[in-house]
Amino acid sequence: MAPRPEHSPPAANFGDLARRGRTKSPKFDSARPSGTITRVSLRQDAPVGVFDSGVGGLTVLHELLVSLPSEDYLYLGDTARLPYGNKTPEQLRGYATEIADHLVEAGSKLVVIACNSASAVALDAVQRNLVQRGLEVDVIGVLRPAAQLAVAGSRSGRIGLLATPATVASGAYERTMLAADPHVHLESVACRDLASTIEAGFPFDERLVDIVREYCSPLRAADVDTVILGCTHFPLIAPMLQRMLGRGVTLVTSGAGVARSVERALASSGLLNPRAGEGSYRFRCTGEVEPFRALGTRFLQMPLGDVRRVELGTRIAA
Repeated sequence: MAPRPEHSPPAANFGDLARRGRTKSPKFDSARPSGTITRVSLRQDAPVGVFDSGVGGLTVLHELLVSLPSEDYLYLGDTARLPYGNKTPEQLRGYATEIADHLVEAGSKLVVIACNSASAVALDAVQRNLVQRGLEVDVIGVLRPAAQLAVAGSRSGRIGLLATPATVASGAYERTMLAADPHVHLESVACRDLASTIEAGFPFDERLVDIVREYCSPLRAADVDTVILGCTHFPLIAPMLQRMLGRGVTLVTSGAGVARSVERALASSGLLNPRAGEGSYRFRCTGEVEPFRALGTRFLQMPLGDVRRVELGTRIAA
């Protein structure tokens, strides 16, 4: 029998903007009548919220656990509505704002959108929504850190991008990179079925090899020296990609850059967890728990432990 879903709490009515660096955790006063102002403040021992359409964002969480081990983390995989790569911008903005609300209401002091498709089209919408609700919670996407690393590391200025159709269609990577250096050239490849193949368990068979080779072909033809893995699922097949692209090509993932961005954001707000030991990490998903746990363990390279199923609303229909 499937685990009973945990229903997300109703949206609170937020008022005065919370000031960063205070010592209290985000709290929601359910005793107050509906429609009154609820003050929200942040505390150092609150968790960092991370979300993705499924388990791909666990590659980002893995880097956070290694780089910022003293922090607590709350991860949500929206497995009931994956894949995100073929969703419309309106759908992605609806999903992302809803999940960010859920994570903040669960106590998160910062939100990481560990999904390139959602980061590309929904980051601004998520930030605006939290500000409108009176919450000063930083939101960090995966796109900008990866783009900046690629521009800084490329020798020739010829950079490749492997990403979902939604990410490529947004043009967000190209805009970010050209803003950093107008002389770079980006060769983008929309990988329609690669993320879903990996999410399904990515058996290393000839079909997967053929899919990956097909997507790498235009990047080799473009003579790129750097390739951004613009989907958090793709680091799981990095050895295969490296073999097909050639050893002279540098693969760029977003995890390390995101970890640095999170550390800077928390430090500037006075919200870094001061504990000396390791923090905790918890998991929620919107679909079936056991498939998420099984595949997630492979992505995270650590045991997931307890996973709770949550039921979110449907602001934008799937």
